[in-house]
Amino acid sequence: MQPRSLVIEEVPGPQNGPHILRFSGPLILTTVTEFQTKVRANPSNNLIFDFSDVPYVDSAGIGALVGIYLRHQRDEHGLSLVGVNDRVRTALEIAHIEQFFRFFDNLGEAQAKRG
Repeated sequence: MQPRSLVIEEVPGPQNGPHILRFSGPLILTTVTEFQTKVRANPSNNLIFDFSDVPYVDSAGIGALVGIYLRHQRDEHGLSLVGVNDRVRTALEIAHIEQFFRFFDNLGEAQAKRG
């Protein structure tokens, strides 16, 4: 079985609002480099990741999320995750890193709290 790819899309939002990246596909060893490259190229201090279409993460994906958290931990808004499914949330809980992120059910809720 060939691993799925990770599609990363920038979601337009209000000027001076949070920068939103929508991910589609697993965040795993074979996709983590693309994830890191795209996220590191973004200078915004107000990031929202839409994980609605991320079915699962592996240890490499968790490591990448920790790296992004460390980069943004001093930012006023840090990093928010939207639409995280139970499987991904459980992986973050098992790794004891869920407290690093703010979780929202949908983009509207996240933007209202972060804008």
